[in-house]
Amino acid sequence: MRPARDTGALKPRPGWLKLSPPDAAPRMRFLDRHFQLTAQGTTVRTEITAGLTTFAAMAYILAVNPNILAVTGMDRGALLTATALASALMTAVFGLVTNYPLALAPGMGMNAFFAYTLCLGLKVPWPAALALTFLSGLLFLLLTVTGLRRRIIEAIPPELKTAISCGIGLFIAFIGLKNAGIVAPDPATLIKAGPLAAPPVLLALAGIVLTAVLVWRRVRGAIILAILILTAVGLVVPEAEGRGRVTQLPAAVVSLPASLAPTFLKLDLGHVLRHFWELLPALLALLFVDLFDNMGTLIGVCQRAGLLDEKGHLPRIGRALAADATAAMVGSLLGTSTVTSYIESAAGVEEGGRTGLTSLVVAGCFLLALFFSPLILAIPAVATAPALVVVGIFMMQGVMRLDLGDFAVAAPAVLTMLLMPLTSSISEGLSLGFLCYVALKLGTGRWREISPTAAVLAGLFLLHLLAR
Repeated sequence: MRPARDTGALKPRPGWLKLSPPDAAPRMRFLDRHFQLTAQGTTVRTEITAGLTTFAAMAYILAVNPNILAVTGMDRGALLTATALASALMTAVFGLVTNYPLALAPGMGMNAFFAYTLCLGLKVPWPAALALTFLSGLLFLLLTVTGLRRRIIEAIPPELKTAISCGIGLFIAFIGLKNAGIVAPDPATLIKAGPLAAPPVLLALAGIVLTAVLVWRRVRGAIILAILILTAVGLVVPEAEGRGRVTQLPAAVVSLPASLAPTFLKLDLGHVLRHFWELLPALLALLFVDLFDNMGTLIGVCQRAGLLDEKGHLPRIGRALAADATAAMVGSLLGTSTVTSYIESAAGVEEGGRTGLTSLVVAGCFLLALFFSPLILAIPAVATAPALVVVGIFMMQGVMRLDLGDFAVAAPAVLTMLLMPLTSSISEGLSLGFLCYVALKLGTGRWREISPTAAVLAGLFLLHLLAR
C-alpha cells in the first residue's frame, strides 16, 4: 500500500503509437476515442505499462486473501478463484464506467475483519459473514443514491477516520506477526514471543526486513517479489516440527481454475436476520471502513493523476462510489470479503496511467492468474506474513495527521486504534472510540459539535454495548 511519490508531471513518451502496425490503427483509434487517451495525455502503450505495474503491486492479494479467509473453513481453491474473478470483473467494470485508472480487489483489513472478528471472534458462520458483506454493499449503494453518504462522512470526525485506518493497520500487522510465529498466545500475559529460533520464524523475520528494504528502495511489485523470494527459499527451509519443508512443490504449474462451487452464492441471510441487533455494529463497521477507505483511495490516486477539477472535486464520483458498492455485493456472491479500490493503483499512475484502459489491463492479468492457481496455492503462510506486517505499517502512517497533543483528539483516536487489535474486533474499536468521542464532547461542554447523525450513530453503538 505504497503512497504515490511526487515525480513531477508525467508525460507520454513520443512515438509509441507510431510503433504500432498499420492494421492496429483502427483499434488504436477506437481505444483513443472510448478512453479519451489523447485528451488525458496518454497512449495505449503507456496504459498497458501502467496496468502491468499496478497488477505487480497488488498481486500479493491472490496469495494473502485465500490464506486469511481459509481460517474460517472456506475452501482455499474456491477462495483463490473468487478473489481473481471478483478482482477482474469489478476492476473492468470500474474502468469502463468511470474511466479512472483504479483497480479493485478484496480489501486488506476487510478480509481480516471478516475472518478474525466476524467468524473467529463473534462465531459468525462464514456464509452469514458473506451475507453481512452483501448487505454492507447494498447499504453503501443506497447511501450513495440517496445522498446520506455525505451526512455519515461528515458525522465521523477526521481524527476518528484516521484512527480507523491506523487501527486496522495495527490489527493486520498483529495478524502477520501471529501467522509468522513471531508472537504466540500466553495464558498469563495474553501474548509472548514465539519460538524465534525456529527456521520458519527466522524466515519470516528475514522476510519482514527484505520487504521493508524493497519498499524503501521503491522496487516495483516489492511485496509480491518478497513473497516469491520467501516461497522459493522455503523449499529448503525445514518446518518447525522437522517433518518437511516450509514450501511444498505443487503437483503442476498450470491448471484449470479451482471450482467456485464451495463459495458461490452461499450467503446465509437468515442467520443475519435472526441476530440482526447483535450483528448491527459489525455491519456498520463494514460499511464505514469501506466508505472511508474508498473515499481516501479515490481522492488520493485521482489527485496524483491530475483528474480532480479546479475546485478539487472528483468528476463522476457518484459512479465511482456506486461501482465500489456493487463490487462489495458481487464479491460476496462469488465468495470473498469486501472488494474495494486499491491504493496500489498509485503505482500505475506513476507509470503514466490516466484512464480506464489501465484498469482493463489489470483485469486481464487477474484472469490470466487463474490458470496458475497451483503455484499460488503453494505459497505458505510464512511467506505472506511479512506482507501483512508491511501493509499494516503503511496503514499506520496516517497517525502523523493526528494532533495527539490535544487530549480530546488523542483519547478517542488512541482508544480506537488500541482496541481493534486487542479485542480482535474492528467494530468494537470503532464503537468504543466513537462513544468516547461523543462523551468527551459532552464532558467538555462542546455538545453543539455533535451532529444529529453522530448522535444517532452513538445511540446505536450504545444500545449494542448494553445488549451484550
